[in-house]
Amino acid sequence: MSVTRQEKILVVEDDTIIAITIEGRLKQFGYRVVGRASTARDAINKAIEFEPDLVLMDIHLKGPVDGIEAAETIYGIHNIPVVYLTAYSDEHTLERAQKTSPFGYIVKPFSDSTLKTTIKMALLKHNAEKKDREADDLMTWE
Repeated sequence: MSVTRQEKILVVEDDTIIAITIEGRLKQFGYRVVGRASTARDAINKAIEFEPDLVLMDIHLKGPVDGIEAAETIYGIHNIPVVYLTAYSDEHTLERAQKTSPFGYIVKPFSDSTLKTTIKMALLKHNAEKKDREADDLMTWE
């Protein structure tokens, strides 16, 4: 899948240098970064404001709410897919993340190809699910 329009991505990462690096990579891939957030509250607010096509979410964020809880809110209320970016791959973190049905899980450090492929697959999956829901909605009208 090539990027046919500039899909909008929100980057949620509390390390500014990593966030800027990710933003640069995403732009090279042809995506539009609509914002960066470093806390869960900021991520939720920017997801509402910018309505991104995808959120790249660090799991461990500054503040009382982590990325997993923020992802639950963003996907649950706004139906925006989330891909986790994290340095943590321990069993407890994986179990918590799995319960939110993420569209991807990338362990840091990661390669450009892993980031690019995971985003493409997440967007494809989300778009397919959206089309299925629309088809189901049409069938209920008949």
